Amino acid sequence: MATGVWISLFVYFGLMIVIGLYAMRTSTSSSEDYMLGGRALSPKVAALSAGASDMSGWLLLGLPGALFVSGLASAWIGIGLFVGAFINWVIVAPRLREQTVHYGNAITIPAFLANRFPTQALSLRTVSAIVIVVFFAVYTASGLVAGGKLFESAFSEIINVPGMSDYGVGILITLGVVLAYTVVGGFLAVSMTDFVQGCIMMLALVIMPAVVLFGEGGGGFAQASETLNEVDPTLLSWTEGLTLIGWLSAVTWGLGYFGQPHIIVRFMAIRTLKDVPIARNIGMTWMGISLIGAISLGVFGRAYAVRNGLDVADSETIFIILADLLFHPLITGFLYAALLAAVMSTISSQLLVSSSSLTEDFYRLFLRKEATDRECVNVGRACVVAVGLVAAMIASDPDSQVLGLVSNAWAGFGAAFGPLIILSLMWPRTNGAGAIAGLVVGAATVMIWISLGWNGSFMGGPGVYEIIPGFIAAWIAIMAVSLATSDAGEYQHIER
Repeated sequence: MATGVWISLFVYFGLMIVIGLYAMRTSTSSSEDYMLGGRALSPKVAALSAGASDMSGWLLLGLPGALFVSGLASAWIGIGLFVGAFINWVIVAPRLREQTVHYGNAITIPAFLANRFPTQALSLRTVSAIVIVVFFAVYTASGLVAGGKLFESAFSEIINVPGMSDYGVGILITLGVVLAYTVVGGFLAVSMTDFVQGCIMMLALVIMPAVVLFGEGGGGFAQASETLNEVDPTLLSWTEGLTLIGWLSAVTWGLGYFGQPHIIVRFMAIRTLKDVPIARNIGMTWMGISLIGAISLGVFGRAYAVRNGLDVADSETIFIILADLLFHPLITGFLYAALLAAVMSTISSQLLVSSSSLTEDFYRLFLRKEATDRECVNVGRACVVAVGLVAAMIASDPDSQVLGLVSNAWAGFGAAFGPLIILSLMWPRTNGAGAIAGLVVGAATVMIWISLGWNGSFMGGPGVYEIIPGFIAAWIAIMAVSLATSDAGEYQHIER
């Protein structure tokens, strides 16, 4: 069993490293090449890179795990994400691709904000870079938790490293492979591996639910529905037991898209403005298929587990359990590779964006203004390693929940950057003071909300997802401060 699995995984690991080496030879000669791929991504690569870097291990672990426990009520998260992603492609993608070039050819989000609001350039670059590095350390940790859970669940019988748990070994292997291709190949390597990983993820999410439903022990839709009704009729209901606050907390995940630096940076890297609609159509098709697969896996995986007496101690490992149980070892290895693809595609994107901010918005801004492109590329590589190690320390707790870590980081970015990105692209009256206010208020509101536990319980009722108050507060702060202050010369805007 183990031999076939490892063969598939080694092939996958080898392919990722080969892509990294190829990218190193073609697109790491300058900062723009290393951090933005020379703004030359084709529509299909940009689309699947944005999707794969977005979904992460959450798509194969967190979302199916939530549906396994609570049924179709949790599917509203996926619906909210789909709608949010589509609006993001329509509103943000073309404008950001155009305006980042127009405002000083910015290659990072902090640099774009600084160029857009020159009177507050230094403060904006500093504050936004701090927000990016802090929240991405947590976000990257969620991916490493997923990798650790895979190795702990799937290889506990064959991994034996003295002084280290299987979970810890899994974190190190996951991080090691990601660092190998990200450090050497930069943005192009990350985007190309994302494309391959996105294809693998989608294929796995088509195969797995189909086998769970129609393979041996599945019983088809009718028997699965009957089983779920016997366990708990609410598992097949979209609304039963779901409060208005609970529904809002689920669908408002879509608000986060407007402020995710590792996703919207793909918009900046698309080859031409005319390629944006093509990329949008490819990306939304991929996302729709993948979300349907993940939702089906969670719901019908619960039915399969009940019918066949499976003991699922951690609902977020249902994909791993079924991959090991239902398939030939070579296919199981491919499915494990799909999970690692989901994890690695996001980790690599997050590490690179964090590295870009540390390099361009700290090192080059404060320490070495005269640094050459080659020097910045090397510093960027060192920063990738540093952020990865910090994330590994955060992920060291084996009791961490993937969905919980992702939801906190997603809300932090969505509230801090989402309103600011939208208004800076579409509302000419936005100024530098308002931009800083939005960043600080959005991030602070999310952190305070989490620290008070109001995302778990609010005023004696169900918790309110922290992105809701954070997004609203940041939006109000930007508009109120911008209207109350005046920064002459900042009201430049590209009319569309």
